[in-house]
Amino acid sequence: MLRLDDEAEAMRRGALGPARQWAIEHQLRVGAYLGAPDLVQVSQAHIMADTESLGAAGVAWLERFAAMPERERRVRVPTITDPRGTDFTAAKRLKQQDYMVALERRTVAAFEALGILMTDTCVNYQTIMPPIRGEHVAYGDTGVVIYCNSVLGARSNFEGGPSALAAALTGRTPRYGYHLDERRGGSLLIEVSMTPRRLHEWGALGGVVGRLAGDYWRVPVLTGLDRVPGSDELKHFGAAMASFGSVAMFHIEGVTPEADSLAGLFRGGAPAPVRVGAAEVGALLASYADAAGAADGVDVVVFSAPQLSLMEMQTLAGLLDGRRVTVPLLAVTSPQVKPDADRMGLSARIEAAGGTVLSGMCFYQSYARELGEANGWKRLVTNSAKLTNIIGGYGYRPMLLSMEACVDAACTGRLA
Repeated sequence: MLRLDDEAEAMRRGALGPARQWAIEHQLRVGAYLGAPDLVQVSQAHIMADTESLGAAGVAWLERFAAMPERERRVRVPTITDPRGTDFTAAKRLKQQDYMVALERRTVAAFEALGILMTDTCVNYQTIMPPIRGEHVAYGDTGVVIYCNSVLGARSNFEGGPSALAAALTGRTPRYGYHLDERRGGSLLIEVSMTPRRLHEWGALGGVVGRLAGDYWRVPVLTGLDRVPGSDELKHFGAAMASFGSVAMFHIEGVTPEADSLAGLFRGGAPAPVRVGAAEVGALLASYADAAGAADGVDVVVFSAPQLSLMEMQTLAGLLDGRRVTVPLLAVTSPQVKPDADRMGLSARIEAAGGTVLSGMCFYQSYARELGEANGWKRLVTNSAKLTNIIGGYGYRPMLLSMEACVDAACTGRLA
């Protein structure tokens, strides 16, 4: 059994209420399965729990916690949320059904009763409380985890919805995996002979590396990039790597905070490198061109997964200036970025071209199959490698293109 301090032991006995008792017992089971010696204090938690995954039973389960006395149900550390299943202001336009919206409202009410902040974002590391190197956190979204582990040097495993809620209620999480020094070293050396220039190429490179790793416990180390990537580039790169390979951490030599030298990353010497270049990235891009059915035109253009930063919103607005879309174009951003985009006129410029700006949701977590059927969407164009990897499972035929090519497709209704 995991070692518990006095407070955690009191939780286990039920002295701090049934919610924390459930949470600590859940963590004891998870920790025992994964070989954790004890629990580590966390400074914050991030919960996914989209309503499509929760379903009616999951929402009812949350509501049972929300009905407990306030002193027993309130989270103990700052806790934020992943994107929701809808933007309430746009649900009708998206043709989402009433039951979807009602279930979402129930979920929000339950989370708020628990003291959870409804931040509704998968890019909190760009907008809210970005953790610092060495900070232990309990994050759910895979793109959030890989960015924070790799780029910021914070420490988190992929926390499923119940585990993230348990961490929020106890202020702890089992000490295993990427909370430990020994798990954070490199295990796969990737020698890159090309440096992407656009976001969809960074995502494609992440997809290639993710497939090569293909294992939660493998940590790729990249060498050979000719410049330091920016935040949005690393966002797309990491999100795709996590999606294609379940990877939770990577290093880039001389760039990420724990990658000062290869010698420090590979105990016992670096392995033989795997070489990745333009051919491999191009092959992944081409595979999605074939899947989309290029001759059939375009049904919908989606910028989502991850949510757009303010800089991406600015770029998109500039590409749409003086143009008009002929097929739906959805630009999904965070509730933190949206007010700034509104204030700076970026949202208005996108919408003047016929686009739709959505806030606080994620396309593939928004009943995407039902959205496609209701709107007649099948051929989807995006610059997100993560979205292309996921959305085919919802009945779409995705194509991965640059933001510029996506805008051209939205305006012409076809592919160049």
